Amino acid sequence: MSAGMTPGSASGMTSLGMTSLGVTSSGVTSIPHRERWLALGLLAAVLLLAYFLLLHSWWTVPMLDLQTRIDDLQERDARARATLAQAPEIRKRLTAVREEAARVPGFMREASTELATASLIQRLETAVQEASPKNRSCAIQTRSPMTEPRKERFARAVVQVRLRCGTPELAMVLHSLESGSPRLFVDNLNATAQRFYFTPDQAPSSGGLDVSFDLYGYVAPTAGGNADARR
Repeated sequence: MSAGMTPGSASGMTSLGMTSLGVTSSGVTSIPHRERWLALGLLAAVLLLAYFLLLHSWWTVPMLDLQTRIDDLQERDARARATLAQAPEIRKRLTAVREEAARVPGFMREASTELATASLIQRLETAVQEASPKNRSCAIQTRSPMTEPRKERFARAVVQVRLRCGTPELAMVLHSLESGSPRLFVDNLNATAQRFYFTPDQAPSSGGLDVSFDLYGYVAPTAGGNADARR
């Protein structure tokens, strides 16, 4: 021990040096507070890295995909159950539609397009006669069968029609044609107002319409017939 240094001062210096090095009086090394938190942070980072590299890709992601598929299957099952619950109502509506279709058939009953065309002309003449007895206010000018150039699934019988009618009579004719059975359709309708028009007895009348349109209906398909050939 050097001169001028007392035993008490030497003991204090020794205690100060041990404290700065993190060594307690009992001889156990203590970790500083800052280094302790740094070590905990590094441990947490290592655990997170291990989770994302191992557990997340091998366990979490497959489990999430499995849950998504389960939810999708449950949703499909719920929709299927709802559809099955509606089955009686659907059958009831289908029966009603079939009964309505039987009352008002959509297809013409004739076996060929030629016969169906003749039926169209007859329907037209009947409608005009009912709307204007003796053709006094509505008369057929032309009725020409047309060859159907388009390839469709079902064959059509088409007649090109030209009438000279009063407005009320024309409305009656069109309503009769489109609301009857089987279903007929009017297309390419053109109407031009005429100041005067002549009825078959050559008596002039005013306020008529010069009307042209295509009248058509669908021919019922037959096994091996036109409908199958047009598919």
